[in-house]
Amino acid sequence: MYPILFRIWNFPVNTYGVFLALAFLGAIFVTVKLGVRDGLPRERLYDLCLWLLLSSLVGSKLLMLFTEPEYRQNPRLLFSLDFLRSGGVFYGGLIGAIIAGYVLMRRWKLPWWKTADACAPGIALGNVLGRQGCFSAGCCWGKPTNLPWGVRFTALGHEVTGVPIDTKLHPTQLYESFAMLIVFFFLLWLHKKKKFSGQVILAYALIYATVRFLIEFVRDDPRGDLFGLTSLTGLSTSQMIGIVVGIAALITLIIRWRRANALTGAAAANPVRV
Repeated sequence: MYPILFRIWNFPVNTYGVFLALAFLGAIFVTVKLGVRDGLPRERLYDLCLWLLLSSLVGSKLLMLFTEPEYRQNPRLLFSLDFLRSGGVFYGGLIGAIIAGYVLMRRWKLPWWKTADACAPGIALGNVLGRQGCFSAGCCWGKPTNLPWGVRFTALGHEVTGVPIDTKLHPTQLYESFAMLIVFFFLLWLHKKKKFSGQVILAYALIYATVRFLIEFVRDDPRGDLFGLTSLTGLSTSQMIGIVVGIAALITLIIRWRRANALTGAAAANPVRV
């Protein structure tokens, strides 16, 4: 609701940018703390987090090329100030981070699943803070509603993002922020109790895909059309990607869970005798 936090002379400090910076810092802090607890090298974790940050920013922008027709029709907009200021697409950032993370973990010989588990709660915390930034800026708004918690955005928010101001809207940004706050604490608990490596990051992927899929039904901001599939299916880009991510996470989770149970059973059946 406050797109501009303050000004330094004529330079505006955007609330969204501040929350985004806090999201990255919070994610790095939690990831390094959990990773060191798991025996991962602190210095490599900081290096990894830096590259994941950069790759997520690039990925979030690149996916806009496939969802926003104006960027495909006029590539020069890629170098515009508006493009650089835009938040991008979260799933694009996640995919970019996964690709970069896989390459770097192999290069630095970091265990993929254990490292990914350390990252999962931090990503959820990033969702919490990032969506607070969205709410402050007025982007990613919801459909009109008469519910008591409907919000009416300010004229300044309309000037910055185009959010409607003539009616109360679903605070979809807060829906996701509060939901992911619960998920964040759940993942911290799961990290302590996990039965196999990969359980935490796969749980995050499955839960986030479900939460995002449901919230998308009450979002009303323009989000582009991925290769015309949105018009064809009636689902948003994030919903379609979420279906793929959620199914893949569920299948992998079941496979790894069964494998862990089989190893536990084998160890119980053949105890080591000294």
